[in-house]
Amino acid sequence: MHRMPFSNTLTIGLMLFALFFGAGNLVFPAMMGQFAGNQLWQANLGFLITGVGLPLLGTLALGFSGMKNLLALTSRVHPWFAFGYTMLLYLTIGPLFAMPRTGSISYEIGFKPYIGSEHGPLAMAVFTVFFFGVTLLFSINPARMVDIVGKILTPILITCITLLAIASFAMPLGEPQQPEAGFTSQAFFRGFQEGYLTMDALAALVFGILVINAIRAKGVIERKSILTVCLQATLIAASMLAVIYTSLTYIGAISVSTFGILANGGEVLNLVTSHYFGTFGGIVLGIIVLLACLTTSIGLTTACSSYFQTIIPGMSYKQLCIVLSVVSALLANIGLEQLIHFSVPVLSILYPLAIVLILLTFMHHLFKGKRAVYGISLLLTFLVSLVDGLNDTPLGIEQLSGFFNRFLPLYDIGLGWLIPACAGALIGLLLPVRSN
Repeated sequence: MHRMPFSNTLTIGLMLFALFFGAGNLVFPAMMGQFAGNQLWQANLGFLITGVGLPLLGTLALGFSGMKNLLALTSRVHPWFAFGYTMLLYLTIGPLFAMPRTGSISYEIGFKPYIGSEHGPLAMAVFTVFFFGVTLLFSINPARMVDIVGKILTPILITCITLLAIASFAMPLGEPQQPEAGFTSQAFFRGFQEGYLTMDALAALVFGILVINAIRAKGVIERKSILTVCLQATLIAASMLAVIYTSLTYIGAISVSTFGILANGGEVLNLVTSHYFGTFGGIVLGIIVLLACLTTSIGLTTACSSYFQTIIPGMSYKQLCIVLSVVSALLANIGLEQLIHFSVPVLSILYPLAIVLILLTFMHHLFKGKRAVYGISLLLTFLVSLVDGLNDTPLGIEQLSGFFNRFLPLYDIGLGWLIPACAGALIGLLLPVRSN
């Protein structure tokens, strides 16, 4: 069995951390802390499960499965499911939500505080054209500079957050206030659902193969050794993410007594940083976040363009980069709050499917990969998550939602899909295997 030096494992762990810790993830725990108030620790625990634990399980799942990519993994369910779910996942972590969000967050933290409100819409339009123009330039012509900038920026960003956390713990802005509605009695489960916003569990199903390939590139080829290194690397990344998210949740919670409830996490970070380190500190944070978001945007554009080229062979990689950049620039202009608002129903539908798929992947050998177990479990999960996701939209099915709320355990806390998923797996297991 080939043993890899710990220094190499550490390098892969830091790489995985950098993949998950896009600058966009800064804003969600900070905003959750504002809403959670003195219930911040319960909310934070729920957030860590879906914002840290689940993404890293997703990374391990791909290595555990032995599949070469997400499309191969989801094909265990059905080819049509594989195509549809993979397409929706790439659209979600790409041009519909995650990519536009990089532009919106950059603007919110780096530029909006220093621009008059009367110039807001025009300034944001100009900024997003510039931001996604640079994204397009580097995506079409990949360069080592992007990797170098990313490796430099991540440590600097972590250093800034560490200094901010130390200042917040040493000189608190105030005491956490009473929680807002929804966090009063169910803070843990609200935090659990807030973790969906990171989109990292979805991204994990794409990033997993990058980690496996990085381990193989170091000379580790035995499956058991690959999984061991992968587990060690994920624990390194998880520890770093957990500490940072917890610190940001605390910062958000103590900021309310001084600044009140703000529009988004970007405003929270900018005001808190400016409070402790002055305007210069806020500007430095804004520049770092801008560049970190830019590298994330370039990475997502490259990954999504490569994927869509496999299913749209009539379009070149360059054409796809242009299309994705233009769409992202347009959607970024609807604003960070609206992007988050629109993403919630989609993530409420996709996340339970990702959770069930990941868990079934680890149990694949127990039910001998029986397709009915995957199919029925995911179908029942989808039916409940669809109703739940559409609940707060004009497409909501009120009668069915009301029925689920009365008779389906855990539905009122966003986990109504759990029992149907288990029941579906059991039904699939008991069904006879079809003979060819």
